[in-house]
Amino acid sequence: MLKLWKLSLQCLFIYLLLFVENLTNALRYSQGTGDENCETIKSEIHLIKEEFDELGRMQRTCNADVIVNKCEGLCNSQVQPSVITPTGFLKECYCCRESFLKEKIITLSHCYDPDGTRLNSPEMATMDIRLREPTDCKCFKCGDFTR
Repeated sequence: MLKLWKLSLQCLFIYLLLFVENLTNALRYSQGTGDENCETIKSEIHLIKEEFDELGRMQRTCNADVIVNKCEGLCNSQVQPSVITPTGFLKECYCCRESFLKEKIITLSHCYDPDGTRLNSPEMATMDIRLREPTDCKCFKCGDFTR
């Protein structure tokens, strides 16, 4: 009986150590420490926007090469054995995503009619569109959309 009790106590102690280690790792990674490299960088993209009338006929197509911000980088993620999860592994996955977005108005300066003729009249030669782009990026737990 004493041997069984000692074995149970040892199992409980190991379980407790693993739990503390998992909790410590989870806290360390959720606080963003380590070799994370998530940043906001500039990127050039080609935007094309079509405009249609109320009957669904294309009125004009406008495009431009524009510079916008994007999130890019690496975040610490890990998989480790766990006695408390059903799969036997604790998975902590973090992704580089935007933490704040701002609206940006972009002017598309190359506009064409449906026949491909460049439009030159002041009201048709350009088109303003609104985009939301990141101003700051951070590592977030994957699948966590409660920001």
